[in-house]
Amino acid sequence: ASDDTGNRLRFQLELEFVQCLANPNYLNFLAQRGYFKDKAFVNYLKYLLYWKEPEYAKYLKYPQCLHMLELLQYEHFRKELVNAQCAKFIDEQQILHWQHYSRKRMRLQQALAEQQQQNNATVK
Repeated sequence: ASDDTGNRLRFQLELEFVQCLANPNYLNFLAQRGYFKDKAFVNYLKYLLYWKEPEYAKYLKYPQCLHMLELLQYEHFRKELVNAQCAKFIDEQQILHWQHYSRKRMRLQQALAEQQQQNNATVK
């Protein structure tokens, strides 16, 4: 039973940490404190790639964290994150993506609803 508790705790901690990687300001914080220069930490980031597997990814609320996790595998990206402007740029790009995505999704849902109404009218 204690193994189950330990595994559950590890799962929760790793889930929370992986999702924190979606925050460019947090990445900048880690970079400025030298975490990305620590070989053990970089290896840990590589280990966390298992979150890309569907049986784990389904638990993520912020799927963009997987994209950041991928980018963190590259030394050049890790080095750039020390620069606050880099983090700001990523943050702005994420906001633009979300705005575009939500507008596009609303239009798609509207079109589907209209199509359903037409189908219902045709059936009657």
